[in-house]
Order: sequence, then structure tokens, then C-alpha cells
Amino acid sequence: MSNRHCRECNEVLNGRKDQKFCSDYCRNTFNNRLNEDSNATVRKVNRILRKNRRILEELLSNKQCVKPTVDLIEMGYNFNYHTNLFQTQKGDTYYFCYELGYLKQQNNRCVIVEKSRYIN
Repeated sequence: MSNRHCRECNEVLNGRKDQKFCSDYCRNTFNNRLNEDSNATVRKVNRILRKNRRILEELLSNKQCVKPTVDLIEMGYNFNYHTNLFQTQKGDTYYFCYELGYLKQQNNRCVIVEKSRYIN
């Protein structure tokens, strides 16, 4: 009979034939190391999205407001990241970060809205 070994610490395994790890700790450590690159990317994108949402929330008053685009930029808003888009029948595109979003206007201003109140 050949000895099976833990994929993380190489300890001899005793138990089920399909067992790959000696403990939950080794299984978690192995999988965390395997996924750390993709997790870092997800964490980075989530951090940007949360910051964008915080900025929109801070600027939003009375459920809709108009602010110069430069105000968002100065606060660190990253226009490359959003969670969804909404296109109106007129062809306007709203960019949302979760439930808060904006519509860029031609005069370098943004209409900031809350989706649940403004757009169904």
C-alpha cells in the first residue's frame, strides 16, 4: 500500500482514500496560496469601487445633484470602474457604482443620482 501525503505539509494521511489534506488549516493554506493572485486583483477592484461609491454618497444631497466633473476627480473618483450601466430611451448612459451613479453632461458636469429613487 502506497502512503498518501498532505498536499500542503506532506504529512502521511490516514483516513478516506480521497483525502488530500491532513487538516482544515492545511487545506485553507493550500487554497489561499493557490488563489492569492486572483484575490489580490479582486481586492484592488473592490477597494476602487467602494471608494467611488463613498465619493458619490458624499456628493449626493437630496437624492440628485449636479457637480463639476473635476470635483469627482479631485476626490479620487476613478471613472474606469463601475458596477453597471443604464441607458435611457433618449440614449443617455448612467454609470453606476452599486445604487449610486452619475450621468456625464457636455458642460463637464455630472448629474449624481440614486438608482432606486431616480431610475427604475
